[in-house]
Amino acid sequence: MHVHDLLQLAALDLTVLWGEDPLLAQEVSGVTATDLEDPARFLQPGELVLSGLVWWAPGGDREKVDRFVAALADAGASALLAGEETHGTVPQVLVESCRAHRVALLAVPAHTTFRAITEAVYLRRWGDLSRRPAGHYALPENVRTELAGLLAEGAAPDALLDRAFAHLGGPACHLLTATGRMVARTPAAPDMTSSQARRDMAAGVGTTLRIEGEQGPYDAWFLHLRGADDAPPRVLHEIAEVLAQYRHHGTAREAAARRAADALLTLVAGDAAERPALDAALHACGLPTDGPFRVVVAALEDAEPDQAVRALAEALRHSPDEPFAAGLLPGGRPAAVIAAGAGKVDPRPLDAIWPALHECRPQAPLHAGVSGPAATAGDLDSALRQARYALAAARSAAPDGAGVTSVDELATLGALLSGVPAEVREAFSSRVLGPLARGGSASHRMLMETLEVFLAQHGSWARTAEILHLHVNTVHYRIQRIETLTGRDLSRLDHKLDLHAALLCR
Repeated sequence: MHVHDLLQLAALDLTVLWGEDPLLAQEVSGVTATDLEDPARFLQPGELVLSGLVWWAPGGDREKVDRFVAALADAGASALLAGEETHGTVPQVLVESCRAHRVALLAVPAHTTFRAITEAVYLRRWGDLSRRPAGHYALPENVRTELAGLLAEGAAPDALLDRAFAHLGGPACHLLTATGRMVARTPAAPDMTSSQARRDMAAGVGTTLRIEGEQGPYDAWFLHLRGADDAPPRVLHEIAEVLAQYRHHGTAREAAARRAADALLTLVAGDAAERPALDAALHACGLPTDGPFRVVVAALEDAEPDQAVRALAEALRHSPDEPFAAGLLPGGRPAAVIAAGAGKVDPRPLDAIWPALHECRPQAPLHAGVSGPAATAGDLDSALRQARYALAAARSAAPDGAGVTSVDELATLGALLSGVPAEVREAFSSRVLGPLARGGSASHRMLMETLEVFLAQHGSWARTAEILHLHVNTVHYRIQRIETLTGRDLSRLDHKLDLHAALLCR
């Protein structure tokens, strides 16, 4: 099919913002959805590129837009389909950049989903192939027939890969996610850690081809062959189409799992859910009814709720021995219940994979909070409160970045206070420190420094005087002034703790 064929599909309601006839006549080889600022390493020649423009912000510089469009042009993308939902319209700066780099640009209205576009391309391409003589297929007819049968039987990706590559001598091929998780591999492919997979894909080792479909940046699939010439390009694209169809067939199953997870999380977030109802909800999610459990709550800034759930689920799938149910809490916050049978659910694997997850979309802050172990299903509501508090601590620790905090890590006063809402910390600090909190004069700033050193030195007058290069009597005088201004007695342990906490809350 060609780019202009999409314009004939009234249901998609696409609009050409810029594109000369020769560009609109380009053949479409596939579809890639991305919101990466630099998607170059994930693009293939002839692909339509779908972008919700999350990477762009009003008032942003032209250089960022040009880098994005230049990556499409260099990769030989057939067109850019830009969504209007995020910003209400496609920015004019993008139109100008596409004109400068000669990349056709089509606007996608908010009521048209990227999935609808992907399916339209997918169905049209398969329809075109089905009308060609058998010789036009790259895959032999008997292989295509067997793959169709395996799809109909619900075969696993390992079986599909094995059969698809068998006629080529069974080269080593991995089916990987964007975070390097191995979904499947051919018998000749060695086991590979997620970190090694990410390094290979980033370094351009071998051949990597994205599987078409409306996956987000966190759960996209890629065919990865370590040998650059292990399979002809057309064969790889046809195998990728088979795997795209496999993912499409699993849509209904995934939707049912999400509904079950949402129902479980609604019960967990409710008041005093009855145990029989919790047990039934856990069973519907494929989870045991006996603990221990942990609850994870995540926050993905500026993302659709479904995409946030997909991100959390992708991270949790890196621990295959710990079944989970991921969905949305009432109010739209992504969360998951994790079970480990008689074992202990370990939060460390989640912490280890989080940087790789954030790397898929580094401009979006990504955080998670993990509860302590919940011994029984009846303790899940308490675990949810812990996870929410830990999430607040994670966001406080790295507001513009990414991180995971477990309540198991809240072992200091500073860590504990980091989960308190910012406005509460500010009010507490202001109330306890009084005039010192406002730092309106040089003398107040001097007293604040003295207080910090005095508390850090565990109330030692001599060490405080030595560090500040003061006479001990001067330190005594300053501490008396601090006590007068704050109404606290620094000879009392509880008052010292109050002031220490107030300093940590600044």
